[in-house]
Amino acid sequence: MTQFAMSADGTPIEYTTVGQGSHVIVVPGALALAADFSGLAGLLAERHTVHVVQRRGRGLSGPQGEHYGIERECEDVEAVRAATGARLIFGHSFGGLVALRAACGNPEFDAVAVYEPGASVGGSIPAGWIGRARREIAEGRNLEAFLTFVGGTGPSLVRRLPRWYLKAVLRMAIPRAEMRQKLALMPQAVAEHAEVGRLDPHVADYAAVGAATLIMRGKGRPGDPQDLAHTRLAETIPDARRAAFPSLDHFAPEKKPGALADTILTFFATHAQQDAQIER
Repeated sequence: MTQFAMSADGTPIEYTTVGQGSHVIVVPGALALAADFSGLAGLLAERHTVHVVQRRGRGLSGPQGEHYGIERECEDVEAVRAATGARLIFGHSFGGLVALRAACGNPEFDAVAVYEPGASVGGSIPAGWIGRARREIAEGRNLEAFLTFVGGTGPSLVRRLPRWYLKAVLRMAIPRAEMRQKLALMPQAVAEHAEVGRLDPHVADYAAVGAATLIMRGKGRPGDPQDLAHTRLAETIPDARRAAFPSLDHFAPEKKPGALADTILTFFATHAQQDAQIER
């Protein structure tokens, strides 16, 4: 079922609802749409009413807007929370950053689960590529901007690849429809990653997350920059724990939701409280 909530700045936010039980908000990442999380939503819906946010700049939601920033994203989540009474939230990648920021100082959330949240600490998520990508988007060269993004944020091996070779590899590895979606979302993704960089020095903010928090990580080497960032998050959030999934990559919530669903459900079952009663 498709529904809408009105954000604080008047932007309509689309969200899809499935299932029955205590309410969960799901927040997708930078190059994703709500539909990409239908598999995870279906699994969580075995015990919950799940609301997948179509983040602004996507689908039937309004545009990012002139005054876009993480504050607008948090207001969007709050609009969905107020409409549904949800006290549980899951976010992936940039959506994980949004979920954590939305929970800062917000007593309405009982539990926050995030998978590889896009929270940069000490430059763990590079931002030096953003200026070039913005210029490429302004010139209508979204594929080039995507290459700049992947080359700027990917693993060190990917960053060392010649650009022509990276282009060939990505064209072979990513299905055509998925590539079209990624290219269409590049302008939004660049604006979102600029927020990732802006928030990098503000890790202390997460001490205001009062909800129980689960930080999940896929494959990667212990001690790499983003692993250290997640460690800092877990040390900063008062009630945080971590879970590792060494066989899963960054896109597991979209591609292999079954590998994560039981962990998320168990975590939410431990921390779910009675949802607020909302007249629908």
